[in-house]
Amino acid sequence: MDGFGIRIEGLSKRYGEGDTAVDALKDVNMNVAPGEVVGLIGPSGSGKSTLLKCLGAVIEPTAGKMTLGDEVIYDNGWKIPDLRALRRDRIGFVFQAPYLIPFLDVTDNVALLPMLAGRPNGESRKRALELLEALDVAHRAKAQPSQLSGGEQQRVAIARALANQPPVILADEPTAPLDSERALSVVRILNQMAQQFNTAIIVVTHDEKIIPTFKRIYHIRDGKTFEEKGQALS
Repeated sequence: MDGFGIRIEGLSKRYGEGDTAVDALKDVNMNVAPGEVVGLIGPSGSGKSTLLKCLGAVIEPTAGKMTLGDEVIYDNGWKIPDLRALRRDRIGFVFQAPYLIPFLDVTDNVALLPMLAGRPNGESRKRALELLEALDVAHRAKAQPSQLSGGEQQRVAIARALANQPPVILADEPTAPLDSERALSVVRILNQMAQQFNTAIIVVTHDEKIIPTFKRIYHIRDGKTFEEKGQALS
């Protein structure tokens, strides 16, 4: 993949009209290279969730341009006819809670998205096992989600996000429920996976434990972003 994994240019989002209108995003510009993990931080109500929802094609921006990989997905209007397929195939999501399907074992939780995308069951399960191995949870492949620790569940959630080899992963507070050791472990894994699979990753966080791990950080305040160079830990 050449160029940017994620490129946002002049992105705005307005809720409402007239005197009651609220500008949640104002001319946001942001770039994340393939293989890079970038932090996005800011106070509650600053626009973090709105930005992630726009990038994830969950809500429609008001104006601007968004590029994922080598494809423009939004340019003052959606350029992709099937947003559901875009979310399934091109964007991986990692949330604060793992949201694993309780009645599926770990392998099937990871293999489900490729299956839904039309890949053969055997190929999907092979891909799932490869990711579980890379994330050091292959020994839990046949376990139910309820049998996993919090850290193991989040590793499985990361494997699921990578299952369709998306150019982009959006992680929303992925370390919030974890202690310091497990939180730092999750961030190291995200960095390893970003480099291994050439994936651009944005991590929204309030977690002060992991903020020093980012080489680049975007602050968002009042709907605008400001870049800061981080001091990444090894």
